[in-house]
Amino acid sequence: MTATLRIDPWSRSPSLGERVVSGVLWTFGVLWLLPMMAVMMGLALVVPSDRTDWLNRLYCWGQVRLTGARWRAVVDPAVDPEIAYIFACNHVNLLDHVTMYNATPHFKQGVELASHFKIPVYGWFMKQRGTIGVHKGRRDQLERLRTDVRAELNRSHSILVFPEGTRTRDGHVGRFRKGFFRISRAVDAPVVPVTVTGMYPILKKGRMLYRWGGEVTVWVDAPMSAREDEDDQAFANRVQAVVSGRVQDWWEAAHG
Repeated sequence: MTATLRIDPWSRSPSLGERVVSGVLWTFGVLWLLPMMAVMMGLALVVPSDRTDWLNRLYCWGQVRLTGARWRAVVDPAVDPEIAYIFACNHVNLLDHVTMYNATPHFKQGVELASHFKIPVYGWFMKQRGTIGVHKGRRDQLERLRTDVRAELNRSHSILVFPEGTRTRDGHVGRFRKGFFRISRAVDAPVVPVTVTGMYPILKKGRMLYRWGGEVTVWVDAPMSAREDEDDQAFANRVQAVVSGRVQDWWEAAHG
């Protein structure tokens, strides 16, 4: 099926009932977020974040449950719980981190624009957790990222990145930027393609409406490494093809 034939779940106007449900979901989501992040930030003052990862997993579990979605993870057996990877995930909505996090037991350190650390509560938490900051416009940014990623991997921390750089507006998987694929080659870390399907109908970029329910699947495919005969963008494209294929399969299964 081509993209032009898909039935976009956001093509119709929401009913009054859906608007009411959305307001309730946002309310409970915020009520879950604030105390959980406050506790995690407090603990991070005295205990490393990887020692309290169970609490972060509880938070992620709760946020996904509050959407009413049926969640499952399908993990390729080649993904080793003892190896630190760079997880490259498609970027759907504000819940991407919590949706994919519990799919594997790895402690995953995120990458975020440094400017986001100024956002009350969320940004403060991400900075205190050790999230790697991206400083746009800095000439030495790639070298700084390489150093920070290597340091996290040396702590047996995996890295979570969203190579599209922005959330999808139409359910497509956008072009993967090559930066972190260049870094993965430099630090000799395999890249694991991660695909979240089913979240696009629940919450879309540019819309405040939450839709209740549905089935969400996190696909964690086999680790991939750069080939000697391919450049960084070709490697990025190869990983993107795995993720894009999963999303295309989902569209065809969900909408015929």
